[in-house]
Amino acid sequence: MKINIGIDDASREAIAEGLSRLLADSYTLYLKTHNYHWNVTGPQFTTLHTLFETHYTELAQAVDEIAERIRALGHRAPGSYREFAALSVIPEDGDHPGAREMIERLVQGQETVVRTARQVFPLVEAASDEPTADLLTQRMQVHEKNAWMLRSLLEVEDGEAA
Repeated sequence: MKINIGIDDASREAIAEGLSRLLADSYTLYLKTHNYHWNVTGPQFTTLHTLFETHYTELAQAVDEIAERIRALGHRAPGSYREFAALSVIPEDGDHPGAREMIERLVQGQETVVRTARQVFPLVEAASDEPTADLLTQRMQVHEKNAWMLRSLLEVEDGEAA
């Protein structure tokens, strides 16, 4: 049955493609964060282990919401590692970083997700797609806050970078 939600086919397709990139970046960040949760060591172990768990748990819910929005727009959501790797701009790790490098990479990943969401916004606004705009706004807020919290872990008491 044809979808008739007030958004033309071309706009729905373009928005779904943008959301697919957001899904891929979010899932890649989820995997990276979960990996770091399992493998972090050092004096900040408990703090980072707990923080990473909070982040990956939130991301697990987010990827479901993004995928379901893609489906509501009438398109197939990507769902394989191969598809995510082709769509994501967040690099996979080829090494085993220490805790500080984990934090730095997660800041970069959080900020990447924000930029990806922001890139989709003009398409969403042009199509008057308020549900997707709401989803994107929520995602940007979460990832900007997470990036700020992670960056804060890299600072020492006098305000200079550690």
